[in-house]
Amino acid sequence: MTLDDAAVLAARMADYRATRAEIERHILPLATSIDGHAFDVQASLYDLELRRGGYVVLEQAGRAWLGQVTDLGVAARPAGGAGAPGTDAVTVRLAMGSGVVLDGDGTPFHDATVRPAAPAEVGERLGRGPARRAGLTVGELLLAPGVPAVLDSGGLGRHTFMCGQSGSGKTYSLGVLLERLLAETTLRVVVLDPNSDYVGLGRLREGADPALAARYAPVLDEVAVWRNDAAADHPLRLRFADLDLAVRAAVLGLDPVRDREEYAVLSDIVRSQEAGRPLITDAEQLLRAETRGARELGQRAVNLGVLEWRLWGPDLPSLVGELREPTARCTVVDLGSLDTLQEQRLVAEAVLSTLWEARLSRRPCLVVIDEAHNICPAAPPDDVSRLATERAVQIAAEGRKYGLYLLTSTQRPHKVDQNVVSQCDNLVLMRMNSAADLADLGRLFSFVPPGLFAGATAFGLGQALVAGKVLPQAAYVQMGRRVSEEGGGDVPATWAARRG
Repeated sequence: MTLDDAAVLAARMADYRATRAEIERHILPLATSIDGHAFDVQASLYDLELRRGGYVVLEQAGRAWLGQVTDLGVAARPAGGAGAPGTDAVTVRLAMGSGVVLDGDGTPFHDATVRPAAPAEVGERLGRGPARRAGLTVGELLLAPGVPAVLDSGGLGRHTFMCGQSGSGKTYSLGVLLERLLAETTLRVVVLDPNSDYVGLGRLREGADPALAARYAPVLDEVAVWRNDAAADHPLRLRFADLDLAVRAAVLGLDPVRDREEYAVLSDIVRSQEAGRPLITDAEQLLRAETRGARELGQRAVNLGVLEWRLWGPDLPSLVGELREPTARCTVVDLGSLDTLQEQRLVAEAVLSTLWEARLSRRPCLVVIDEAHNICPAAPPDDVSRLATERAVQIAAEGRKYGLYLLTSTQRPHKVDQNVVSQCDNLVLMRMNSAADLADLGRLFSFVPPGLFAGATAFGLGQALVAGKVLPQAAYVQMGRRVSEEGGGDVPATWAARRG
């Protein structure tokens, strides 16, 4: 190639780029809908104002609709397709996406102009809370700052799944949701708290917003925390007699086939209890039993270390008794205060089983399972965990008709039993970088526009995608401030400070 040829080629390329840039800059932001509900949108990549999850106003012939962009990407199109002279060989790049009309009447439109909606416009059309049910203002719309994010409290009558990786603000945000629920409704709440994160729900935090604090103040006396501390107001204790046969057998490591004789002895003890005859109320009593078989069960308990658990408390009020006849509206079960993982699993199973057994009372109750990958795991590590998982699955499948509503929270969604997750009609998704987890969630929560899941990888602290019965139009939300004390918490990273 000669220098002249190179100069000609360079001039042509410069002309091509200039033509393409000129066309791309003048691409109009337009939207088309064939059903008045979903729309396709295009816009110039230069000074792009549209955002995935953001709100837009669609205008045509004197009419205006509020819409939401649910997906947005880059596409390439031949410029000549629009009939522009001399542009047949030019391929332009533009933003292409899709969205939903939020307040339309089903009227189709073509080439409606598109512009970002001002927060005031969004608030005017979406800021109203549920008409007949309490609205839970958990924060504000992330892409319409200042517009309250108001959840329909009645939507929690369906199961809810909350997830986010470590550091996403999941624990804090769940606390916000529980506070608003306790302050604005009369729903009973039971929290399985493996990390002692919610033990402060009955105490106001320093510097709490005065308006929120005033609204929350009546709740403080309605919260009871059961923890493994003899000096606590509610020491976390169980009785061996509180457990059904399958759970007692699991605690003692008994298999009904492999350990036929010992299992039969245990079964006889349980039947005696049910018949109203003298019974074993505490595992340690097995050692002093009259029958050899019962004493052998006691020795098995000794060998397994079961009798060393501080959880047993035959002379103290039992957590099971509280769950059967509640005296507090919010019961926080501080699993994190227990000494062993086995005790945590046993208490979790006892709570879920007791609530299920009391289902015929039809007293509505929100059952919060934090760190659900440990309480109802996809692959239970032992028999007690397996029983707890089976009970959680049963509540997920049938609990709603009895007023038992699940709220499961985890940072590892693929490690939670899928039979629990698949029954959830609400999703609160915080930052999640795992493509595999996002793909699984997209499959399980198909009612959420697929494009909105992509935004989860870029969420900041306390930001979430909320969708389902609690917020029928999926939205990105910035969670608000806590009013009660936050328990748990990470170890301060003072070790990272520069040395003197």
